[in-house]
Amino acid sequence: MNLNPTPSLNPIEDIRLLVSFPFMVHALLAGTIVAVLAAVIGWYMVLRRQTFSGHTLSVLAFPGATGAALIGLPTTLGYYLACGGAALAMAGRAHPRRASRSGDTAIVGTVQAIGLAAGYLFLSLNGAVLGGPETLLFGTVLGVTETQVLVLLAVTLVVVALLALIARPLLLASLDAEVADARGVPVRLLDGAFLLLLGIAVAATSQITGVLLVFALLVAPPATAQLVTMRPGRSLAIAIVAALLISWLGLGVAYFSPWPVGFWTTSFAAGLYVLTWAFTRRRNASR
Repeated sequence: MNLNPTPSLNPIEDIRLLVSFPFMVHALLAGTIVAVLAAVIGWYMVLRRQTFSGHTLSVLAFPGATGAALIGLPTTLGYYLACGGAALAMAGRAHPRRASRSGDTAIVGTVQAIGLAAGYLFLSLNGAVLGGPETLLFGTVLGVTETQVLVLLAVTLVVVALLALIARPLLLASLDAEVADARGVPVRLLDGAFLLLLGIAVAATSQITGVLLVFALLVAPPATAQLVTMRPGRSLAIAIVAALLISWLGLGVAYFSPWPVGFWTTSFAAGLYVLTWAFTRRRNASR
Protein backbone atom coordinates (compact mmCIF):
# COMPACT_ATOMS: atom_id res chain seq x y z
CA MET A 1 0.00 0.00 0.00
CA ASN A 2 1.34 3.47 -0.94
CA LEU A 3 1.35 5.72 2.14
CA ASN A 4 2.80 8.72 0.32
CA PRO A 5 0.49 11.73 -0.14
CA THR A 6 -0.77 12.49 -3.61
CA PRO A 7 0.31 15.77 -5.20
CA SER A 8 -2.44 18.19 -6.16
CA LEU A 9 -2.77 20.45 -9.17
CA ASN A 10 -1.89 23.41 -6.95
CA PRO A 11 1.89 23.53 -6.42
CA ILE A 12 1.57 26.32 -3.84
CA GLU A 13 -0.58 24.10 -1.63
CA ASP A 14 1.85 21.22 -2.12
CA ILE A 15 4.73 23.41 -0.97
CA ARG A 16 2.73 24.54 2.06
CA LEU A 17 2.09 20.91 2.89
CA LEU A 18 5.81 20.14 2.64
CA VAL A 19 6.89 22.93 4.97
CA SER A 20 4.15 22.17 7.50
CA PHE A 21 6.24 19.27 8.83
CA PRO A 22 9.35 20.04 10.91
CA PHE A 23 11.27 17.08 9.46
CA MET A 24 10.74 18.41 5.93
CA VAL A 25 11.80 21.91 6.96
CA HIS A 26 15.02 20.49 8.42
CA ALA A 27 15.55 18.38 5.30
CA LEU A 28 15.05 21.37 2.99
CA LEU A 29 17.41 23.52 5.04
CA ALA A 30 20.04 20.79 5.08
CA GLY A 31 19.56 20.16 1.38
CA THR A 32 20.00 23.85 0.65
CA ILE A 33 23.23 24.09 2.64
CA VAL A 34 24.62 20.88 1.16
CA ALA A 35 23.77 22.08 -2.36
CA VAL A 36 25.61 25.39 -1.92
CA LEU A 37 28.67 23.80 -0.32
CA ALA A 38 28.86 20.98 -2.87
CA ALA A 39 28.43 23.34 -5.81
CA VAL A 40 31.13 25.77 -4.66
CA ILE A 41 33.79 23.22 -3.69
CA GLY A 42 32.76 20.90 -6.51
CA TRP A 43 33.21 23.65 -9.11
CA TYR A 44 36.91 23.83 -8.33
CA MET A 45 37.14 20.05 -8.05
CA VAL A 46 35.76 19.57 -11.58
CA LEU A 47 37.90 22.39 -12.95
CA ARG A 48 41.02 20.79 -11.45
CA ARG A 49 40.03 17.36 -12.81
CA GLN A 50 40.03 15.90 -9.32
CA THR A 51 36.65 14.18 -9.43
CA PHE A 52 38.32 10.83 -8.75
CA SER A 53 39.93 12.30 -5.64
CA GLY A 54 36.53 13.62 -4.54
CA HIS A 55 35.01 10.20 -5.04
CA THR A 56 37.80 8.64 -3.02
CA LEU A 57 37.18 11.01 -0.13
CA SER A 58 33.45 10.26 -0.15
CA VAL A 59 34.11 6.52 -0.18
CA LEU A 60 36.62 6.72 2.69
CA ALA A 61 34.03 8.47 4.85
CA PHE A 62 32.31 5.07 5.10
CA PRO A 63 35.14 3.17 6.87
CA GLY A 64 35.87 6.30 8.89
CA ALA A 65 32.38 6.37 10.37
CA THR A 66 32.08 2.62 10.90
CA GLY A 67 35.59 2.35 12.35
CA ALA A 68 34.99 5.19 14.80
CA ALA A 69 31.72 3.65 16.00
CA LEU A 70 33.40 0.26 16.39
CA ILE A 71 36.01 1.60 18.83
CA GLY A 72 33.53 3.79 20.68
CA LEU A 73 34.30 7.17 19.14
CA PRO A 74 31.63 9.53 17.71
CA THR A 75 30.90 8.69 14.11
CA THR A 76 31.13 12.38 13.25
CA LEU A 77 34.75 12.34 14.35
CA GLY A 78 35.32 9.30 12.14
CA TYR A 79 34.02 11.14 9.10
CA TYR A 80 36.38 14.06 9.61
CA LEU A 81 39.42 11.97 10.54
CA ALA A 82 39.06 9.68 7.54
CA CYS A 83 38.34 12.40 4.99
CA GLY A 84 40.88 14.83 6.42
CA GLY A 85 43.59 12.17 6.67
CA ALA A 86 42.96 10.97 3.14
CA ALA A 87 43.04 14.55 1.84
CA LEU A 88 46.39 15.22 3.50
CA ALA A 89 47.77 11.96 2.12
CA MET A 90 46.66 12.83 -1.42
CA ALA A 91 48.08 16.33 -1.06
CA GLY A 92 51.57 14.86 -1.32
CA ARG A 93 50.92 13.85 -4.93
CA ALA A 94 51.91 16.00 -7.85
CA HIS A 95 49.53 18.52 -9.35
CA PRO A 96 46.76 16.65 -11.21
CA ARG A 97 47.64 18.20 -14.58
CA ARG A 98 51.28 17.13 -14.28
CA ALA A 99 50.89 13.79 -12.61
CA SER A 100 51.20 10.40 -14.21
CA ARG A 101 47.52 9.55 -14.11
CA SER A 102 47.72 5.83 -14.85
CA GLY A 103 49.68 5.04 -11.70
CA ASP A 104 47.68 7.54 -9.67
CA THR A 105 44.38 6.05 -10.78
CA ALA A 106 45.45 2.51 -9.92
CA ILE A 107 46.57 3.52 -6.44
CA VAL A 108 43.44 5.56 -5.69
CA GLY A 109 41.19 2.80 -7.04
CA THR A 110 42.91 0.26 -4.81
CA VAL A 111 42.50 2.52 -1.79
CA GLN A 112 38.79 2.89 -2.58
CA ALA A 113 38.31 -0.88 -2.74
CA ILE A 114 40.18 -1.42 0.51
CA GLY A 115 38.21 1.38 2.16
CA LEU A 116 34.85 -0.09 1.19
CA ALA A 117 35.94 -3.57 2.31
CA ALA A 118 37.14 -2.18 5.64
CA GLY A 119 33.89 -0.27 6.08
CA TYR A 120 31.77 -3.38 5.60
CA LEU A 121 34.06 -5.31 7.96
CA PHE A 122 33.71 -2.68 10.67
CA LEU A 123 29.97 -2.60 10.09
CA SER A 124 29.64 -6.38 10.40
CA LEU A 125 31.57 -6.30 13.67
CA ASN A 126 29.23 -3.66 15.03
CA GLY A 127 25.76 -4.00 13.51
CA ALA A 128 24.41 -1.09 15.52
CA VAL A 129 26.37 1.50 13.55
CA LEU A 130 23.86 4.14 12.46
CA GLY A 131 21.28 1.51 11.59
CA GLY A 132 23.18 -0.28 8.83
CA PRO A 133 24.92 0.27 5.52
CA GLU A 134 21.95 1.94 3.80
CA THR A 135 22.03 4.85 6.25
CA LEU A 136 25.77 5.33 5.89
CA LEU A 137 25.90 4.99 2.12
CA PHE A 138 22.70 6.80 1.18
CA GLY A 139 22.14 9.13 4.13
CA THR A 140 19.14 10.16 6.21
CA VAL A 141 18.15 13.49 4.71
CA LEU A 142 14.59 13.18 5.99
CA GLY A 143 15.84 12.38 9.49
CA VAL A 144 18.21 15.31 9.94
CA THR A 145 17.91 17.24 13.19
CA GLU A 146 18.07 20.97 13.88
CA THR A 147 21.45 20.51 15.57
CA GLN A 148 22.84 18.79 12.47
CA VAL A 149 21.58 21.64 10.31
CA LEU A 150 23.34 24.22 12.49
CA VAL A 151 26.61 22.26 12.52
CA LEU A 152 26.42 21.83 8.76
CA LEU A 153 25.81 25.56 8.35
CA ALA A 154 28.82 26.42 10.52
CA VAL A 155 31.12 24.09 8.58
CA THR A 156 29.82 25.45 5.28
CA LEU A 157 30.46 29.06 6.29
CA VAL A 158 34.02 28.22 7.35
CA VAL A 159 34.83 26.22 4.21
CA VAL A 160 33.34 28.79 1.83
CA ALA A 161 35.10 31.66 3.64
CA LEU A 162 38.47 29.91 3.46
CA LEU A 163 37.91 29.00 -0.17
CA ALA A 164 37.08 32.63 -0.94
CA LEU A 165 40.43 33.69 0.56
CA ILE A 166 42.38 31.51 -1.86
CA ALA A 167 39.95 31.71 -4.80
CA ARG A 168 42.06 33.84 -7.17
CA PRO A 169 45.42 32.07 -6.79
CA LEU A 170 43.66 28.70 -6.71
CA LEU A 171 41.92 29.51 -9.98
CA LEU A 172 45.22 30.43 -11.63
CA ALA A 173 46.94 27.32 -10.24
CA SER A 174 44.06 25.17 -11.47
CA LEU A 175 44.15 26.58 -15.00
CA ASP A 176 47.92 26.70 -15.46
CA ALA A 177 50.12 25.48 -12.64
CA GLU A 178 53.36 26.33 -14.47
CA VAL A 179 52.39 29.97 -14.99
CA ALA A 180 51.14 30.23 -11.41
CA ASP A 181 54.39 28.78 -10.11
CA ALA A 182 56.39 31.23 -12.23
CA ARG A 183 54.41 34.12 -10.71
CA GLY A 184 55.26 32.99 -7.21
CA VAL A 185 51.95 31.33 -6.38
CA PRO A 186 52.48 28.53 -3.81
CA VAL A 187 50.93 25.85 -6.03
CA ARG A 188 51.67 22.82 -3.86
CA LEU A 189 50.41 24.59 -0.74
CA LEU A 190 47.19 25.49 -2.56
CA ASP A 191 46.83 21.90 -3.76
CA GLY A 192 46.99 20.64 -0.19
CA ALA A 193 44.73 23.38 1.18
CA PHE A 194 42.08 22.68 -1.44
CA LEU A 195 42.12 18.94 -0.87
CA LEU A 196 41.78 19.50 2.88
CA LEU A 197 38.80 21.82 2.35
CA LEU A 198 37.31 19.24 -0.01
CA GLY A 199 37.79 16.54 2.62
CA ILE A 200 36.08 18.66 5.29
CA ALA A 201 33.20 19.42 2.93
CA VAL A 202 32.75 15.74 2.07
CA ALA A 203 32.86 14.75 5.75
CA ALA A 204 30.19 17.32 6.63
CA THR A 205 27.83 16.56 3.77
CA SER A 206 28.25 12.77 3.91
CA GLN A 207 26.58 12.70 7.30
CA ILE A 208 23.43 14.10 5.68
CA THR A 209 23.38 12.70 2.15
CA GLY A 210 25.42 9.55 2.67
CA VAL A 211 28.90 8.81 1.39
CA LEU A 212 27.74 7.92 -2.13
CA LEU A 213 25.05 10.49 -2.91
CA VAL A 214 27.26 13.45 -1.99
CA PHE A 215 29.31 12.70 -5.07
CA ALA A 216 26.32 13.41 -7.34
CA LEU A 217 26.04 16.96 -5.99
CA LEU A 218 29.80 17.49 -6.06
CA VAL A 219 30.09 16.62 -9.75
CA ALA A 220 26.88 17.07 -11.74
CA PRO A 221 25.99 20.74 -11.03
CA PRO A 222 29.55 22.08 -11.51
CA ALA A 223 30.11 19.93 -14.60
CA THR A 224 26.80 21.14 -16.02
CA ALA A 225 27.71 24.76 -15.33
CA GLN A 226 31.09 24.42 -17.00
CA LEU A 227 29.39 23.04 -20.11
CA VAL A 228 27.40 26.26 -20.32
CA THR A 229 30.24 28.71 -19.66
CA MET A 230 33.78 28.75 -18.31
CA ARG A 231 33.54 32.29 -16.99
CA PRO A 232 34.17 31.74 -13.27
CA GLY A 233 31.49 34.01 -11.83
CA ARG A 234 28.68 32.94 -14.14
CA SER A 235 29.66 29.29 -14.08
CA LEU A 236 29.79 29.18 -10.29
CA ALA A 237 26.39 30.88 -10.04
CA ILE A 238 24.88 28.37 -12.49
CA ALA A 239 26.38 25.49 -10.48
CA ILE A 240 24.80 26.77 -7.25
CA VAL A 241 21.39 27.28 -8.87
CA ALA A 242 21.54 23.83 -10.48
CA ALA A 243 22.50 22.17 -7.19
CA LEU A 244 19.68 23.93 -5.35
CA LEU A 245 17.11 22.89 -7.96
CA ILE A 246 18.34 19.29 -7.89
CA SER A 247 18.22 19.17 -4.10
CA TRP A 248 14.80 20.80 -3.76
CA LEU A 249 13.23 18.78 -6.56
CA GLY A 250 14.69 15.56 -5.17
CA LEU A 251 13.24 16.20 -1.73
CA GLY A 252 9.89 17.45 -3.01
CA VAL A 253 9.26 14.64 -5.48
CA ALA A 254 10.45 12.01 -2.99
CA TYR A 255 7.88 13.24 -0.47
CA PHE A 256 5.08 12.39 -2.89
CA SER A 257 6.75 9.24 -4.18
CA PRO A 258 7.48 5.77 -2.77
CA TRP A 259 11.00 6.02 -4.15
CA PRO A 260 13.83 7.42 -2.01
CA VAL A 261 15.40 10.88 -2.09
CA GLY A 262 18.70 9.51 -3.38
CA PHE A 263 17.12 8.06 -6.49
CA TRP A 264 15.45 11.33 -7.44
CA THR A 265 18.50 13.45 -6.58
CA THR A 266 20.87 11.41 -8.74
CA SER A 267 18.29 11.11 -11.53
CA PHE A 268 17.73 14.86 -11.69
CA ALA A 269 21.48 15.51 -11.51
CA ALA A 270 22.27 13.08 -14.31
CA GLY A 271 19.32 14.21 -16.40
CA LEU A 272 20.29 17.87 -16.13
CA TYR A 273 23.85 17.11 -17.18
CA VAL A 274 22.81 14.99 -20.17
CA LEU A 275 20.29 17.57 -21.39
CA THR A 276 22.81 20.39 -21.04
CA TRP A 277 25.48 18.37 -22.83
CA ALA A 278 23.12 17.61 -25.71
CA PHE A 279 22.02 21.25 -25.95
CA THR A 280 25.54 22.69 -25.91
CA ARG A 281 26.75 20.13 -28.44
CA ARG A 282 23.93 20.99 -30.81
CA ARG A 283 24.53 24.71 -30.27
CA ASN A 284 28.23 24.39 -31.03
CA ALA A 285 27.55 22.25 -34.10
CA SER A 286 25.19 24.87 -35.55
CA ARG A 287 27.82 27.61 -35.38
